[in-house]
Amino acid sequence: MNLIIGLIIITLGVLLVAKSEALLSNFGRIDFFEQHLGTSGGSRFGYKLIGVFVIFLGIMILTNMIGGFIEWILSPLLKYSRALGPIE
Repeated sequence: MNLIIGLIIITLGVLLVAKSEALLSNFGRIDFFEQHLGTSGGSRFGYKLIGVFVIFLGIMILTNMIGGFIEWILSPLLKYSRALGPIE
């Protein structure tokens, strides 16, 4: 099941990267990306960054590494919720 879902998500990410101009035409510019990623083309680059992130998540799901990755990302927060063990 992870194989199919991962491939679908990777395909969506590739479409986001390849069709960033179509996304810009349909959804318009994103002010945050225009302000922080350049004067012209910031939104295109932002759509491409989102696509690369989606591809990365798809690969993580495809290889069944998403659980460990999420645990690694959230480990600074999760270490405070674990029991400290017996007090000696």
